[in-house]
Amino acid sequence: MFTNFFYELRKAQVPVSLKEYLMLMQAMREGVAEYSVDDFYYLSRTCLVKDERNLDRFDQVFGHVFKGLENTGDGTDPVTAEIPEEWLRKLAEKYLTEEEKREIQALGGWDKLMETLAQRLAEQQGRHQGGSKWIGTAGTSPFGAYGYNPEGVRIGQDKSRHRRAVKVWDKREFKNLDDTVELGTRNIKVALRRLRKFARDGAAEELDLPDTIRSTARNAGTLDLKMVRERHNSVKVLLFLDIGGSMDDHIRICEELFSAARGEFKHLEYFYFHNCVYEGVWRDNRRRHTERMSTLDVLHTYGADYKLVFVGDAAMSPYEIVYPGGSVEHWNEEAGQVWLQRLLSTYNRSVWFNPAPERHWGYTESTRILQRLMGGRMYPLTLDGLDAGMRELSR
Repeated sequence: MFTNFFYELRKAQVPVSLKEYLMLMQAMREGVAEYSVDDFYYLSRTCLVKDERNLDRFDQVFGHVFKGLENTGDGTDPVTAEIPEEWLRKLAEKYLTEEEKREIQALGGWDKLMETLAQRLAEQQGRHQGGSKWIGTAGTSPFGAYGYNPEGVRIGQDKSRHRRAVKVWDKREFKNLDDTVELGTRNIKVALRRLRKFARDGAAEELDLPDTIRSTARNAGTLDLKMVRERHNSVKVLLFLDIGGSMDDHIRICEELFSAARGEFKHLEYFYFHNCVYEGVWRDNRRRHTERMSTLDVLHTYGADYKLVFVGDAAMSPYEIVYPGGSVEHWNEEAGQVWLQRLLSTYNRSVWFNPAPERHWGYTESTRILQRLMGGRMYPLTLDGLDAGMRELSR
């Protein structure tokens, strides 16, 4: 029986050697598989199959020899299987070399892109794939999904791939940053403490030991307890956190900063935004489409004594900053730089912390624009950068 098994495997083009067959026989003599068919199956597969591509053929031969099942062929017939549709879509994605990417030209600016998209929507009658003009998939068109273009509108694609889209027409879900992260926050807290400004407020519930000693001495030794209000960090911080997209690469360091800030500042208010600040911000990413707070309300609610801190990698399309309608997710009536300047004019102590390596800032036009708008007050999200930023805020 075992000899027949060996020859059937060879017949099915499973490359089994005599040495491997003898190793299986030795294992059987040693009682490795004992009297279990399942144990023998796994033992023989381990000894005789060297390449996972041959597992299907091995199973067919094993079933034919030991279980009386019908053999489906001599190994030359193709093995069929149900392949998930998601896998087939992945095979259709467009993959280009860096040289091929450089040969693809952008349409030529925001206005041209929006005008052309309107034309395509009016003219296109069906689905397209692999082209350079129509809205489709796996091509070099500026409009569609799973392809490549240096500047386009992403439609119907799961997550970013090349981070070149200037507009995204998809439902995107972001996650809140975890403010309970402890790993790595110790040094960040030390850097944030440079901004501390202590004040005493609230009820008198902390023992004032020096005054108690003096009062007790004046009372001829009769204990006279003196209490004082507890000291709190009175600095007020307004924290704006960029979330989603390219910021997914920096979630851990942002969570550490967020956690440290929540523990360090009693008066901390925080909001999320995506890429650039516009007319609305939010506190909960799960409800960002239904529970937004107007940026004007933020300006009217929190006084000018707040310190303004932005955290974001500043990597986006320049249109998102300088053009009305430039937001990647919605149509904004006013350009992002207008809202940013409103915030900066209200809060005269402000900084921007960038988690991307500082040596890369010069390669991104949007980062250079934001550096100018911030008056150069953009710092890397490192301990040295935090220290420099806290110095700036405490001036």
